[in-house]
Amino acid sequence: MRFSGLRVLKEGLTGNKGWAPHWRDPDPKPEYDVVIIGGGGHGLATAYYLAREHGITNVAVLEKGYLGGGNVGRNTTIVRANYFLPGNSEFYSHSLKLWEGLEQELNYNVMHSQRGLINLFHSDGQRDAFARRGNAMVNQGDDAILLDRDGVRRHLPYLDFDNPRFPVYGGLYHPRGGTARHDAVAWGYARGADARGVDLIQNCEVTGIDVSGGKVRGVQTTRGPIRAKKVAMIVAGRSSQVAAMAGMRLPVESHVLQAFVTEGLKPCIDHVVSFGMGHFYISQSDKGGLVFGGDLDFYASYAARGNLPMVEHVMEAGMTLMPMIGKAKVLRSWGGIMDMTPDGSPIIDKTGVEGLYLNCGWCYGGFKAVPGSGYSTAHLIARDTPHAPAAGFRLDRFRTGVGLMDEEGTGSQHNLH
Repeated sequence: MRFSGLRVLKEGLTGNKGWAPHWRDPDPKPEYDVVIIGGGGHGLATAYYLAREHGITNVAVLEKGYLGGGNVGRNTTIVRANYFLPGNSEFYSHSLKLWEGLEQELNYNVMHSQRGLINLFHSDGQRDAFARRGNAMVNQGDDAILLDRDGVRRHLPYLDFDNPRFPVYGGLYHPRGGTARHDAVAWGYARGADARGVDLIQNCEVTGIDVSGGKVRGVQTTRGPIRAKKVAMIVAGRSSQVAAMAGMRLPVESHVLQAFVTEGLKPCIDHVVSFGMGHFYISQSDKGGLVFGGDLDFYASYAARGNLPMVEHVMEAGMTLMPMIGKAKVLRSWGGIMDMTPDGSPIIDKTGVEGLYLNCGWCYGGFKAVPGSGYSTAHLIARDTPHAPAAGFRLDRFRTGVGLMDEEGTGSQHNLH
């Protein structure tokens, strides 16, 4: 079933009775070539690219809940390629290029909107740092424009430019950055993977990983055992728990990151705005809600909810930056479980168990990486060699200390994120 303007018009005039299900609801088979644990954006994208790029279709994606119900539906929808360090820069550049052709490729509206992202700076030192970042982005082949104070004012006239603590000096403008509809991305990849023969198994929790002779043999699930030649763990904030089933201890901590959305308002925020000094970021959805978030809840947790002090902090930061949002009513909030690595960069690699692969550690920003992550993980599984843009995301860098990518500038320590 393909979408088109004519088809949408026809269904609208005939009661929308002709739509078919977007994917099958199959029972698990006894054995697959590849089993992917985790039906979020990264897992579904991996399955899709395994089928499309490598012709591997005897694949099962196992999701303990429903598709689109995990972190892929619990984020602030930002898409960007404004990283600084080698290893990250080329990866996110590759991912953004995939985003730009994604709707046409999937024949699905993921509401990708390249409205532009502006990172604010508030001191001479920050200006210098953002100038360096912008140069790195341009050298990578992406776009970056350094704005002075008046340049920011032309784009964002509603900010408090003369805040006594954080006066706005300028900003780094990334025009190709923007947003996408989070759960629609999961649904689009699910639809594409299913159409190529991948089995999407919902309500199927993995309870064990079978390993013998140093090689993975399959998984145990709430819907019975499943044999597999290769198994990929792509479960975001649950990575440590799932890896423990295979006897692994990961260099990962799980923390909650809260997000909020207001009632629908008339269009007032045209860009994504990032206020680093207050650790606050905001955009406006197509339905009019202001979507915003802040810093992590600074304690380890697997609970998809947050604490009230962080709610207060986020609201204070928002009012500091743009007092004009003060009367907007917060409609709902949620928490996503962030799998944090010590250096703030992800892991896409083989493990010490033959046939067992790992994709985790996306920290604050796994959503924008979904296409690139899926593409690179599929390449790794199919060919057993790293995909070039993700070659730096090695697991052993935390054991050896070689190749760390400290994008956050936190000294490669969990507690300093």
